[in-house]
Amino acid sequence: MANPQEKVSFGQRLKQIGMVFRFTAKQDRWFAPLAAAAVLIPLALTVVAVILVGWIWLPIGILFALLALLIVLNLRSNKAMMNAAEGQPGAAAQIMESMRGDWRVTPAVSSTTQMDMVHLVIGRPGVILLAEGNPQRVRGLLGQEKRRLAKVIGSAPLHDYVIGQGEDELSIRKLRMTLMRLPRALSPKDVNALDKRMKALTARPQMPKGAIPKNMRPPRGAFRQTRGR
Repeated sequence: MANPQEKVSFGQRLKQIGMVFRFTAKQDRWFAPLAAAAVLIPLALTVVAVILVGWIWLPIGILFALLALLIVLNLRSNKAMMNAAEGQPGAAAQIMESMRGDWRVTPAVSSTTQMDMVHLVIGRPGVILLAEGNPQRVRGLLGQEKRRLAKVIGSAPLHDYVIGQGEDELSIRKLRMTLMRLPRALSPKDVNALDKRMKALTARPQMPKGAIPKNMRPPRGAFRQTRGR
């Protein structure tokens, strides 16, 4: 599950911004000219202000240019990401993992061989199920997950959405805004407690490491007898 708001160093933050720049420029042909305009127009106005008023406007103009560039980057990168994610299996889980805030995401808690899947999200609004794939098949998966979760979530709200473009479906472009607008029904303490219950529900027993104990090994000749049948 995604860790809530891990601390990122300044160098890592710059590397992330560089990756977003390259991705957006590759996906959006209008990003480069808009970014250039966002920087050049404030700097041109700053030069005029420095000539007419004084050097005090230089740092202010640079800050305005950086702010305009970040605004353009944020708007165009979101659009580029949605264009790239639309129709891709697992896109809803990836978008949720990149959202700010305390969102505990478990991708594909239920799935089929036809790439239908249901993702589990735990956050302040409660428990959220996001289904991707064929609408008829994923509604069956949703029903199974809702019945399974009803045993452990208690009074926590349960929201479910089918991602798609059809009727009664949620467009992946509106996913962030829709979930951000949900009422905050749980406290951070409640989210932690619910997260622990969900982990216990989805935990699978692991095979012990090391050699198999002698008292658990099949008797000699058992495999030969099975093959001879």
